[in-house]
Amino acid sequence: MMNRLMLSGGGTGGHIYPALSIAKAFRLRNPEAEIGYIGTQNGLEAKIVPKEEGIQFFHVEIQGFRRKISLDNLQTLAKFVRAVRDSKQYIRQFQPEAVVGTGGYVSGPALYAAAQLGIPTLIVEPDVLPGLTTRFLSRYVDVVAISLSGSEKHLTKAKRVLHTGNPRGTEVTHAQAGKGKEALGIAGEDKPLVLIFGGSRGAKPINDAVNEMVPWIREAGHLHFVYVTGEVHYDEVTAKIESDGEIPNLTIRPFLYNMPDVLAATSLVVGRAGASTLAELTALGIPSILIPSPYVTNNHQEANARWLEGQGAGRMILEQELTGEKLWSTIREIVEDSGCRQQMSEAARKLGRPDAAEVIVDELEQLSRGKS
Repeated sequence: MMNRLMLSGGGTGGHIYPALSIAKAFRLRNPEAEIGYIGTQNGLEAKIVPKEEGIQFFHVEIQGFRRKISLDNLQTLAKFVRAVRDSKQYIRQFQPEAVVGTGGYVSGPALYAAAQLGIPTLIVEPDVLPGLTTRFLSRYVDVVAISLSGSEKHLTKAKRVLHTGNPRGTEVTHAQAGKGKEALGIAGEDKPLVLIFGGSRGAKPINDAVNEMVPWIREAGHLHFVYVTGEVHYDEVTAKIESDGEIPNLTIRPFLYNMPDVLAATSLVVGRAGASTLAELTALGIPSILIPSPYVTNNHQEANARWLEGQGAGRMILEQELTGEKLWSTIREIVEDSGCRQQMSEAARKLGRPDAAEVIVDELEQLSRGKS
């Protein structure tokens, strides 16, 4: 049984939370285990990871490569070399039996260093279109764990590709719908719940579409809508929507701290197409309307959304085509057709891997034994 594991990943929650899911699965198997984490000092991981009990945090300085030719890439390369050197020092100090990266440039130095030191390595690729870091590392790490089928065709130089699913899906399978409704103040309701959100900071195009839908929402008393605006937009959106009075079947929140429980109570999700969102939707079998962000690297959210739509588990609306009328007609088409909703739910659930974190830990155990 493994006793020491090193994790790395950062920049966004889509890279951090899967790593923490693996940490929890590892610790469930061995409560006395030691876990380390390599991240950046100023990234989101530096705020989230240290709050997790029993994880030792190490930091490196690293930045992502620009996709266009730029002198900044020379500085990035120099930082990468230093970060690899620092990572080797941390790894020698911590002595992990395996090192896991969850994507993003933050995990690059740690996995490259571990591979050079002959330590078992695994990288998790959360998106259907592998990122630059995963494609670079695929020839060095022992295993690339893909979350979505189809990613393997972009990883022709990988030593081994394993379809595990996204570890984030393991987290939401323990969610409780009752707690979700209770937190929203609708514990006694049995109406279908439509959850709308645009990421942690919100999304103005989605906010504009919802504002346009307000008259229709007000009339749809047989449904309950939960609208997460993002902290930045909350005051403005609330003032605008409630200017004509409160809407009993609409709950507005700036942020949801208990998202898994709310998702467990949800009949339909409207939101972005980040990897963590897809992991949660497929683990719980929730139909979705995905509005991919066009501002992300390599436009990977559109690839994610097209993949889910192609599997019959969701619908996609491009942001440039988004209107309140189009969104409302799509919501009604799904919510008011129980057969359609059931088919989408079943399709989503077939794609989910709620045991992803455990599968990855199993693989790490085998890798560790193989190199010991």
